[in-house]
Amino acid sequence: MKPEKIPHHMLANDPFSSWLGIEILEVKEGYCKLQMKVRKDMLNSMKKAHGGITYALADTAFGFASNTHGRKAVSIETSINHAEAVEEGDIITAEANLKSLKNKLAFHIVEVKRGNTLIALFKGVVYRTGVEW
Repeated sequence: MKPEKIPHHMLANDPFSSWLGIEILEVKEGYCKLQMKVRKDMLNSMKKAHGGITYALADTAFGFASNTHGRKAVSIETSINHAEAVEEGDIITAEANLKSLKNKLAFHIVEVKRGNTLIALFKGVVYRTGVEW
């Protein structure tokens, strides 16, 4: 499967990311940019987006980008720092960039933004299996 087609295939088979309303904006090898709109049913008790929403968007971008090299890759470690609150109606993007690619491991940084404002920074490591897409 061509690298740019893998994330589309993954999204088509991902009910959770579909429920989030994630859209793929751009894909290339080692890179993926996604977008979604924050809905009322994604808010916490303080009327802000639950931290799991930005995490899920970033994790999805990370997963899609890490699989664009043609081998199935699975997350082994992730972390996120939240810098800004997110409101209902906000349109947020996640941009995953490859930082290091080895035979078995790859490291990505994902910036989650509202417009030009950084709202979260996600870091992730994947294990690259020997299974081709």
